Amino acid sequence: MPPSPFTRDGLVLADSTLRQTVRVSAGAQRIRLRLSNAFGGTELSVAGVSLALPGGGRAGVSSIEPGTSRPVTFAGRPGVAVAPGGQAVSDPLDFPVAAAANVTVTLYLAAGQRAAGGVTSHLGSRTTSYLAAGDHVADTELPGAVPVEHWYLLGGIEACSGPATAAAVFLGDSLTDGRGSTTDGNDRWPDQLLDLMRSRAGNVATALLNLGIGGNRVLRDGLGPSIVSRLDRDVLALRGARWLVLFAGVNDIGTADATRAAQQQVVAELCAAYEEIGVKAQASGIAVYSATLTPLGGNDPYDDPAGHREAARQAVNAWIRASDRFDAVLDFDEAVRDPLVHRRLRPSFDSGDHLHLSPEGYQALASAVPADLFRQFPGPLAGREERLT
Repeated sequence: MPPSPFTRDGLVLADSTLRQTVRVSAGAQRIRLRLSNAFGGTELSVAGVSLALPGGGRAGVSSIEPGTSRPVTFAGRPGVAVAPGGQAVSDPLDFPVAAAANVTVTLYLAAGQRAAGGVTSHLGSRTTSYLAAGDHVADTELPGAVPVEHWYLLGGIEACSGPATAAAVFLGDSLTDGRGSTTDGNDRWPDQLLDLMRSRAGNVATALLNLGIGGNRVLRDGLGPSIVSRLDRDVLALRGARWLVLFAGVNDIGTADATRAAQQQVVAELCAAYEEIGVKAQASGIAVYSATLTPLGGNDPYDDPAGHREAARQAVNAWIRASDRFDAVLDFDEAVRDPLVHRRLRPSFDSGDHLHLSPEGYQALASAVPADLFRQFPGPLAGREERLT
């Protein structure tokens, strides 16, 4: 939830401006926005929206570059009302943007939203957003704005790109969401992979969509809906998605009881879920790359003295490595584990909690992805002249 000055009389963000910066992966001449009320229990009314380049082109600033602000419309109107559980897609906007650039979206909510109904948010943004009282959608500066390290109400930025562009979707938990990375540094492992790919000839037309959620589980809802329940919405329904990178399961293991029976059950359920995800994605023409689970040794509360959770992790990784369900396997476990104590992270890659990685650890994950995995489309492009990624 936003800070207390922006919650009053049962409303959140009433008469408030919300400025957020996100990094796009694919360059485009036109883009459009998706506003989300997926988890809101009451209608979301947005009075005004603008799109701009952030000051200095950087994340973590409340200012925008002078002269770059453009109004965003919805069916020609400056605002939009989004029903509970729904989303709104803006009109396409001529706004040239380079690959890997930062883009700032500013929203003004005049009426606010009922706090009791919930506000759609992404708590692990690793990027600073700014809140200010009043309508400042087009203002270059936001003096006195309150910084918050969350994203709110923004479902995505879609780039209108040519037929040579396709998207790779990353489904995962806090390790993909970037816990342990640098706030405003864009050094989560998918960000670092994007930088690597842009340095490799032939990969500049691939969009990388990070859909990691901190605390996410494969099998059951927790901090956000489970991966099996959000697969259709977050992957299969995306136009232009051609690859799925699946890196999740450690939270399923870590939250299951630390007994042999409970861990054997979660291993069986995880492997069955991976199988189901692979079948559904591949049936939609999407190649599936699965990553092995990285170490949790020494983490409190996931590491148990009897080693049942570590045994489960090893069993899941053995299944992933041996399975013929996936189009490729990314051995992230091997990339970041301590070469002497395999149940633990390499010390230089450990963020400090023995589960999440440092920026150097995330670089190791990015470097473990083969250079040619996103070079070829795994299926037909259905003759589309243009797609949104």
